[in-house]
Amino acid sequence: MTAERTPPTGWRAGVRIGIGLAIGAFALAVSFGAFAVTNGWPAWLAIVMSAVTFSGSAQFALVTAASGGGLAAGVGAAALINARFIPMGAASARSLHGGPVQRALEGQAVVDGSWVAAQNGDGTLDRGTLFGATLVQWPAWIAGTAIGALFAPSTEFMHDLGLDVIFPAFFLVLLLDALRDRPRMIPIALVAGVIGAVAALVVPAGVALLACALAALLAAARTTKAVDP
Repeated sequence: MTAERTPPTGWRAGVRIGIGLAIGAFALAVSFGAFAVTNGWPAWLAIVMSAVTFSGSAQFALVTAASGGGLAAGVGAAALINARFIPMGAASARSLHGGPVQRALEGQAVVDGSWVAAQNGDGTLDRGTLFGATLVQWPAWIAGTAIGALFAPSTEFMHDLGLDVIFPAFFLVLLLDALRDRPRMIPIALVAGVIGAVAALVVPAGVALLACALAALLAAARTTKAVDP
């Protein structure tokens, strides 16, 4: 009989896991820095955003939506994407230590990869793994953004090499991965895509992105309520 292997936990395990995640984050951050600068953002602002926000999908959405529909559309799109941190933070609260202020500070370590890696399997998180994994990824994300922003190629260079498709490809991968375990959401994703495509013909890209995201969110909420009364 083979004993069940317990996954490693603690800071060291988090750092080891975080190194792999940081490599991917660094590469994506380089593309974000270049993407932000080629869309008219100053390099310093892109770097500060990465240091404060540390959310790749929301940062890409903010830059894209703001470029096409203004700051309000950009902030709205980023807020919708980052809304996933509300249930993630609530689920993490009982695994964090201290009072409300300390737990709020510790909650800043909740990012997608670290949160998944720190799961204990019983609904709780391993704090050490969470902190260790995020501690490695955060500076990698800032450094990648700085390199991409300071050495950003021209818009023509990005287009000629096809680097301007990194952002939509990144979101497509996230969408396909999310739909793999939720097939009932596929019709919602398709309808939202059609709404966004049609809206893009008559309104700025940022407003179209916000419209299809709102439509998908409302439909997903109604579907979840109908399935789980």
